[in-house]
Amino acid sequence: MSKVKRALVSVSDKTGLVEFAKGLRECEIEILSTGGTMSALEKAGVPVVGVSEVTNFPEMLDGRVKTLHPAIHGGILAMREKQEHMDAIRKHGIEPIDMVVVNLYPFESTVAKPDVKLEDAIENIDIGGPSMIRSAAKNHSSVAVLTNPAQYKPVLEELKDRDCELSDETRRKLALEAFRATARYDSAIAQFLGGRLGGELFPKNITLSFEKLGDLRYGENPHQKAAFYKDLFEQTPLSVAAADKLHGKEVSYCNVIDLDAALAIVSDFEKPTAAVIKHTNPSGVACAATIAEAFRMAYNADSLSAFGCVVGLNRPVDMETAQEIGSHFVEAVIAPSYEPDAEAHLEAKKNIRLLRTNVPIKRENGRMFMTKVKGGLLVQTDAYVELDRSKLKVVTKKAPTEAEVDAMVFGVKVTRHVKSNTILLVKDQRTVGIGAGQMSRVDSAKIAGMKAGAEAKGSVLVSDAFFPFRDGVDAAAAVGVSAIIQPGGSVNDKEAIDAADEKGISMVFSGLRLFKH
Repeated sequence: MSKVKRALVSVSDKTGLVEFAKGLRECEIEILSTGGTMSALEKAGVPVVGVSEVTNFPEMLDGRVKTLHPAIHGGILAMREKQEHMDAIRKHGIEPIDMVVVNLYPFESTVAKPDVKLEDAIENIDIGGPSMIRSAAKNHSSVAVLTNPAQYKPVLEELKDRDCELSDETRRKLALEAFRATARYDSAIAQFLGGRLGGELFPKNITLSFEKLGDLRYGENPHQKAAFYKDLFEQTPLSVAAADKLHGKEVSYCNVIDLDAALAIVSDFEKPTAAVIKHTNPSGVACAATIAEAFRMAYNADSLSAFGCVVGLNRPVDMETAQEIGSHFVEAVIAPSYEPDAEAHLEAKKNIRLLRTNVPIKRENGRMFMTKVKGGLLVQTDAYVELDRSKLKVVTKKAPTEAEVDAMVFGVKVTRHVKSNTILLVKDQRTVGIGAGQMSRVDSAKIAGMKAGAEAKGSVLVSDAFFPFRDGVDAAAAVGVSAIIQPGGSVNDKEAIDAADEKGISMVFSGLRLFKH
C-alpha cells in the first residue's frame, strides 16, 4: 500500500465532485485540476492547484492541450519502487501524482443525438483524459485511478479507514475498470466514425461493447450461470434490453430470448399484431382489427403449445386484451404500453412479467445480425424483404385467389422468424399450423397439418425453402391445403409442380429463401 498525497482531478461529469474533493482535502490530499473542474472546486471553496502552475505552460488550442506534459505524465508513470524513476522525476522537478480522477468527454451521449454533426462528435473525442487514465492504470501499483462517480464513496471510506492509503486490491480493481472504460470509449468512437467515414458493410475489424444489466437467476437450465448485457452501440430504444419491467419476478435467460423473438415478429407488421412464442418459435401469429382479437387468434392457433408462453404485441394493451391474456398461463408480455386498468388487471397475476418498450413497436431497417460461434463471429444483413406481389410467379395451372396471395404475403413475413425447416399453414392474416425446426421438410409439413387440424382445409402453405421432392406437396394435399408459396429453385421443381397440378393446388414461386438457423 502507498499513501495518497496528491490527486489530479479533471472530470466532465461533475456528479458528486465537490463532496469527493472535500473528502480528499480532509485527508490532506493536494488537488491539481483544470478548466471547468477547477472552477467548480474554487467556487465551492475547495483549495486547488491549477495544472498550468505545475507544467508552467498555459492551456492552449481551446483546451485541447492541458495535461499532455511530462510534469503530469512523469508524475503519474514513475514507478515508486524503481530508484532510477524517482531520481529522474526529482532531477526535473516533477512531483509524484498518487491518484487520477478523470471521466471523459460525453462522446456517447453526443453521438446518440439523431442529428449530431460530425464536427461536434469529433470535438467530443477526449485526448488528455484517456491518456491520463491509461497512464494511471498502467502504474496502478502506485497510482489509484477513478473513472466513475460511483467509485467516490467507497474510495473515500477506505482512505479514511486506512490513514489515506488504498489497498493493492482496490487499486487493481480500479485499474481494471479504467481499462474497460477507455476500451468502451475507443469502441464508441470507432463504431461511430466507421459509420460516418468508413461506409463499409463488413469492416476489417469490429469493435463491440456491452454493459451488464444484471445477473440472471440461471441460464437455459438451473445448473448454468448467466447474465444479461446491453449493447452500448446499437442505437435503438426498441429492444428487450431497453424495455422497462413493470411487474413480476426477474426475466430468465429463456424469457429474454423469447421476448426478443416476439418483438422481432410484431415489429414487421403495421396492423395490430400478436405473436405467441414457445422455445424461440411462434406457436401462433395473427393480425386483426384490434390487438385483443389478434391475441385471441394467435393464442388459439395452438393453445396446447401456448401454455406458459411469451407474448409480443405491437399495440398498447387495453382492458379487453388484458382480460384475454389473464385468462391463460402466460410467462411474459412485451408491448409498447399498458392502459392503467389493463396493467392493474395483469398485475393481479403474481408471476406474469410485464415489459414496456415505451416506444412504438415498428420495423427498423438497416440492422446487422450477429451470431457468436466458438472462436468467431458471424455477421449478416437483415433477412427482411418486402414481398413484391407483382413478381410472384404462378407455376401451376391453377392461380391463387387474391385472398390467398394476401395470406402468402403475411406468411412469408412470419416465416423468416421460424426455425428451419419451416412450413406454415395460414388463413387470412393468421397462422393455423406451424411446423418448425425439423430436419426433414416433409416432417415439418406433416406437423403443420397436425397442428392445424380441421383448420388446414383451405389454408395456404408457406415454405421457407424449395421442396426437394413431391412428398411435401402430397402431405399438404392430404390435409386440404389450397395454395402453396415456396422459393423454387430445386432440380425437382417440375416434380413438385406436377404434384400440385395433380392435386388441384395452386403454387407460386417467390424466389426468396428464408432459412433461420
